[in-house]
Amino acid sequence: MGLLHIYCGDGKGKTTAAIGLAVRAAGAGMKVCFVQLMKGRDTAELSVLNHISDISVKRCDKDYGFFRNMTDNDKAEITACHNEMLKNAFKGDYDMIILDEFNSAYHYGLLDKEFAKHLILNDREYCETVLTGRNPDEVFLKSADYVSEICCVRHPYKKGISARKGIEY
Repeated sequence: MGLLHIYCGDGKGKTTAAIGLAVRAAGAGMKVCFVQLMKGRDTAELSVLNHISDISVKRCDKDYGFFRNMTDNDKAEITACHNEMLKNAFKGDYDMIILDEFNSAYHYGLLDKEFAKHLILNDREYCETVLTGRNPDEVFLKSADYVSEICCVRHPYKKGISARKGIEY
């Protein structure tokens, strides 16, 4: 039985929670596809995930930066990359598919929304599916079996402290 998980909210830890679930699943012998949308910058967790044989990491080969800074060409390229990764993940033989930052990519239209909706709501009968990111669409919230909202109570960014390697990336 494939259930739908959502990690959302404005707090730090959505990707971290999904990675913890990926590690747990791989430790139980499950095959995991970790698809990282929106992010192109190298992050420390990827070096660990790439060493776990039952976890396959997929991401675009270019860092497009924040949505507000993307050109129309950047948006077209990242959308094509996202669509291809989604298609390949769901036709693969995985027990769990994690779509990191899916909610942002969906919100900004940086993927084929109808195609993504069909895959997530219809093509996951035996596959656990995990969505992360802020502001999930209501269609996914209504269908989710798990919804965990991570709230920001305090964050050092508000004090002017930039992201730190090993902590935020």
